[in-house]
Formats: sequence, structure tokens, C-alpha cells
Amino acid sequence: MMYKANWRLLLLPAGILLLGTGVLELKQYPHLQTDFLPWLAAVIITSFLVQFFVQRRLPGCDGLLFPLVMFFSSIGLIMIARLKPVLFIPQLRWLLIGMLVFCLVVFFAEQIRPWLHYQYLLGLTCILLLLLPLVLGTEIGGSRNWLVFGPFQVQPSEFSKILIVMFLSSYLADHRNLLTLPSRKFLFLELPPLRFIAPLLLIWGMALLMFVVAKDLGSALLFFGIAIFMTYMATGSKSYIFLAMVFFSAASTFSYFLFAHVRVRFAIWLHPWADPNGQAYQIVQSLFSFGAGGVWGTGFAHGHPGFIPEVHTDFIFSAIGEEFGLLGVILIMTGYAILFYRSIRIALDCPTDQQKLLAAGCGIVFFLQAFIIIAGVTKFLPLTGVTLPFISYGGSSMVSGFILLGLLTALSKKENGHA
Repeated sequence: MMYKANWRLLLLPAGILLLGTGVLELKQYPHLQTDFLPWLAAVIITSFLVQFFVQRRLPGCDGLLFPLVMFFSSIGLIMIARLKPVLFIPQLRWLLIGMLVFCLVVFFAEQIRPWLHYQYLLGLTCILLLLLPLVLGTEIGGSRNWLVFGPFQVQPSEFSKILIVMFLSSYLADHRNLLTLPSRKFLFLELPPLRFIAPLLLIWGMALLMFVVAKDLGSALLFFGIAIFMTYMATGSKSYIFLAMVFFSAASTFSYFLFAHVRVRFAIWLHPWADPNGQAYQIVQSLFSFGAGGVWGTGFAHGHPGFIPEVHTDFIFSAIGEEFGLLGVILIMTGYAILFYRSIRIALDCPTDQQKLLAAGCGIVFFLQAFIIIAGVTKFLPLTGVTLPFISYGGSSMVSGFILLGLLTALSKKENGHA
């Protein structure tokens, strides 16, 4: 599929934005002012300009990635305009910034690639970013993972996941032969000398510990999942999966008995109806939203997802389920599955192990993050506070997502001109 043919796919997100905001205007939706129109026009026009820029800069790259992400963003924008109108313009601004950052990553992709050779520096920088909120951070929404600079709030963990993917892709590619040629056997596990897996254990352990202390369980699960999947992709060894699961189980058990907030999360997950108007209020209201939506949904702006606190962030998927029904939910999940599929296709076509792992890691971040929050709001897993990529409100999440998208798009370039 030629990239230049895919500019037409941007008509879908543009139509969603125009139709969604038009419906809200016709309903004279409260607090939604018409001053959003210049920003909305800027987003739509910029999206086509970005498509043209990438087409010229990287002829032959995957032409579905950016339109697919813009589809997610358009759904998120109309839901934020409906749920939290005062945040509509800020989210439009963040989307514009995200697209600008995306273009910068695509433009400087060749200059960014050598960074992968400094694997230990990437790992240490990742740990430093995770450590900053514990020292200088502010607790927001029960998690101490924010840095506040006046009117601006930054979530360092959103950018740490980029560094952990780059670190793992570089380290695992460079040490693949050593990690796949075990020199010792412990029970049924075949493992290399400890010095070769020590950096992995150190990164996993410190990241997990700091996230638990910061009460950011969602990011802990996300980081650990990224490490497990990428390690298995690089080595193909089930011993690492077993070792990681033992490590994670031990850390979870330790955290459960040591930290009260971990016990609360598990209690809410197992028995939400024991306290439906208290600590389990969010998840109970989320389940009600899915039930009210049914198959077809109540219709855009005809549901009552506002009963869920912070519905525009962690629980925006619940609002989509209520107003667009099972069909809308399946459409969103299919979109993330397609994004992951395209990422794996790109990874398989990359010429080096390092690039293969980097492309696969980008796809894993999107897919795993979407899975964690969708599973949380549907009570499949304990609820964790991560954003739904490109849909939930949040500047840090939007910008970091477009950085990963830029890396993935740059890796998808082929000399034969096909995506």
C-alpha cells in the first residue's frame, strides 16, 4: 500500500471531529465555547500536512500508522469535549504538540538511532526519571508520579517507557548470543551467568520497587510486561519467562503485605460490591456504564458516564462503551490490535536485531498499555492508573505516544517504496 494513497484515511478522523463537535453544538452543550474552532481547524489541517511531510521524508514507510492514531485521537477529543469541555482546547493543543514532536522524530531519526549504542546510559536515565517523582514529585490521584512546574504537570514515567524500550532493544540485541547459550542449569531453568542478566534484573527490580512506592501500579505492570515480552522475543527462552513470573509474584506478594494501597486495589477487584459507594465506586459505575450501553450504545451525548469520577482519563473507555456500545468497544480494540500487528510486521522486516526489537517494543507499549487499562475498567484485572493511548486526556501520554509512533514510522521505511 503506497503511503501517498493513505491521505484519504485522514478523512475519517476529520469527519469524526467535525460531526462530534457539530452534535455538541446543536445540543448547545454547556461550557463548550465556539473559541475551539480555530484549534480544531489547526488540528485537521496539520494532520494532512504531517501526512504530506512524512510521505516526502520517508517514502515507502507504513502509511496506516498515523491515520490510525489520528482515529484514536479524534475519538478521544470528542469524548473529552463531551465529558470535560474545559479540557477540550488543552487536549487539542497537546495533539498539535504531539504531531510536531512526531515530525521532529521522523526528521531526526537517523540522528536518534546512534543513541541505542549507549545502552547503560539509557538505562540509568530511565531509572533517574523514575526516581525524580519520589524526591520532587507531587501526589495526584493517589499516585506520586507527577512533577509540577507552575501550571504544567509532567509524568516522567510516560517518557521512561521510551527509554526502557530503547535500553532493552540495545542490550538484548548485543547480548543475544550470550543470553541464548546457557552455561548453567538450575532445576529445569537454563540460564547464563548472573553477570549477563544482572542489568535486566536491576532495571526490572528498581523500576518495580519505585513504582510500588509511588503507588503507580499501572506503570509497574506496564514496565514489567514490556521487559518480559521483549526478553522472550530476543531469546525465545521460556526460562526467562518463568524467572520473571517468579520475580513478579514474589514482589507482588511482598507489596501486598507491606503496602496498604496494594491491598485496597486487590480488595476492590475481588469484592467491588462490598463497598459500592465507597472505595469501589469508580469500578462499580464503570460496570454500570458498560451494562447501560449494551450492544448499540445509548448514543453520543445521550449517556450518563459523568457519574464516574475522572472519567476523561482512566475511565474514558467506559464512557465509550456506554455511548457507542459493544460495537464501539470492539472497533477501538480492533484498532489497537491492528496497530500491534503493523508493528510486528515492521519488526520482522527490519534488517538488524536491534531495530527489530525496537519496533516490536513500540508496538508492545501501545498494545499492553491499552490492554491493562481496558482490563482494569472491565474488572478483568485489578484497576491501575494508566491512560488509554491517544484517547485519554493527558499531555505527557500524548507526546510520549507520538515519540514512539515516530520511531516506529521511521523503522517502517523500505527501499522498495511499499508499506
